[in-house]
Amino acid sequence: MGEEHYLELCESPVQFEHASNVNNVFFDEANKQVFAVRSGGATGVVVKGPEDKSSVAFRMDDKGEVKCIKFSIGNKILAVQRTSKSVDFINFIPDYPHTEFTQECKTKNASVLGFCWTNWNEIVFITDQGIEFYQVFPDKRSLKLLKSQSINVNWYQYCPETAVILLSTTVQGNILQPFAFRNGTMSKMSKFEIELPVVPKPAKLSLSERDIAMATIYGQLFVMYLKHHSRTANSPSAEVVLYHLPREGACKKSHVLKLNTTGKFALNIVDNLVVVHHQSSQTSLIFDIKLKDPDCAVNTHQPVLPARSIHPYRIPLSDSSSWSVFQPDIIISASEGYLWYLQVKLPPTVNLLQDKGKLMDFLLRRRDCKMVILSVCSQILEGGEKGSLPVVATVFDKLNQVYKEYLEAEQTYTVAMESGPSRGSAAQKRPVRTQAVIDQSDMYTHVLSSFTERKGVSHKFIIAVLMEYIRSLNQFQITVQHYLYELVIKTLVQHNLFYMLHQFLQYHVLSDSKPLACLLLSLESTYPPAHQLSLDMLKRLSTANDEIVEVLLSKQQVLGALRFIRSVGGHDNVSARKFLDAAQQTGDQMLFYTVFRSFQQRNQRLRGSPNFNPGEHCEEHVVHFKQLFGDQALMKPSTV
Repeated sequence: MGEEHYLELCESPVQFEHASNVNNVFFDEANKQVFAVRSGGATGVVVKGPEDKSSVAFRMDDKGEVKCIKFSIGNKILAVQRTSKSVDFINFIPDYPHTEFTQECKTKNASVLGFCWTNWNEIVFITDQGIEFYQVFPDKRSLKLLKSQSINVNWYQYCPETAVILLSTTVQGNILQPFAFRNGTMSKMSKFEIELPVVPKPAKLSLSERDIAMATIYGQLFVMYLKHHSRTANSPSAEVVLYHLPREGACKKSHVLKLNTTGKFALNIVDNLVVVHHQSSQTSLIFDIKLKDPDCAVNTHQPVLPARSIHPYRIPLSDSSSWSVFQPDIIISASEGYLWYLQVKLPPTVNLLQDKGKLMDFLLRRRDCKMVILSVCSQILEGGEKGSLPVVATVFDKLNQVYKEYLEAEQTYTVAMESGPSRGSAAQKRPVRTQAVIDQSDMYTHVLSSFTERKGVSHKFIIAVLMEYIRSLNQFQITVQHYLYELVIKTLVQHNLFYMLHQFLQYHVLSDSKPLACLLLSLESTYPPAHQLSLDMLKRLSTANDEIVEVLLSKQQVLGALRFIRSVGGHDNVSARKFLDAAQQTGDQMLFYTVFRSFQQRNQRLRGSPNFNPGEHCEEHVVHFKQLFGDQALMKPSTV
């Protein structure tokens, strides 16, 4: 069981002054900073962030209890809210005046609920009567109102990643109005309604801030609503309803995550997975909105894996405890003074997901997936042959689909770069090679080469698996690398399956290539027809005759080269020296004798003398021949 924790807290948490030593702890989601505030005389503040360089400590005048405190991006300006009417500012830019300056909210009788920095010098006040968008001038120690909007506000939430603020309006709080901020502009997005559970009259439900979270999943912004069961409904379990919030256009209910239980929950997003923590069982569930569940209605999702606790800490999410969950992936214990990042551990998921096709779909979308995917491939192949070939085929196809998409994106990018920038089109970005791109060398190195050498596996299964991978590559029109064909040929030869090798070549199951032709040549001693198969392949590749000779000589196939050149009628014109050099390099004395004799005979036939002409530069070979076999072994000119 210990191995099955698929969620864990990061090994090195951010540590800060725990709650017992300070008056208040605040968390700023935009900068991922924890503010520990201690008041009395002067107010001492210690700020801790994910990197040491974002940590800072300072003192402020004590002007009342701090309700909210946040730095603008880059720790340039500090904003502090102490009253419901105004926000105070302090410059942290070097050489700027350090004195505090204040901005009151413009709306009369309004109370400031909080504020959000949307840029290093842009801030939004959220009041119970609307929002006010300001630009801050640190040098002048003043603010300028850029835009405001009147609207009754119950509570708000902010997503720093997309700079979208969500306001809860109306009596029941379930009409949500989002606003987007970008480069000094504020735009109103489409408002939408959250469907509350039906309750018996006269009771009325209102939407609680605790049940709403905003997060980016697979690059799209979603509003997540924790919908608790209503006792009268036939579905007693809670669910998480996801509303997709596009920049333009209407917000739509797009996914429902079935929790199959009731109680108190909290939400995180880790690696594009929705993590739902369940308080009473102290376990968590994960959902992947891209995994289609054939047993469920469209866009209704069951948990991907069985519920498990987080390793190595059990996280009690009860009211009495001081654990807090923040978006997207942060868990804070104010009482112990720790901020953790939640992480997904992939290896334990492998044994929890029996359906290997679904497991591949799940793994391919995760960040650090490569080695886990390769280990799953090896595991499937080790699992034996029974019924596993269709599974192997499915897995290969899923991997090659992603591989092909990457190759096509690379190709498009290359073409775009070569043709230069075109007018009116956005600059092409080089496609990012994620860990999900498993190419042929990955499969060869980590899976297939060791698999072909495993004892106790039938050669039929080994060849079937190799051919399945090649089939899949061909299906996606990916050029098969010659080393995969070589692996097939070596496996066939190892098991003396020459008839199968012959068929594979005859029916072009193995595509022609020069490295493959060379490999076939080297098999001539164990399988004589390989020589002819190799030459046929080289000819099909329209390889020039002298190039074929070079290939054969480089493989020390000297007699093969000689036979080939004779077969194409080029024997009379080739350089004797080239062949004699190659024969001498092999160190095979009888081979050297045969080649030397062959050219002496050629000389006799063409010129009536076995001797080499000075222009052929074969003097050293004649000396070498005499050293090995003596003068008497030289052919004498025959007299007619």
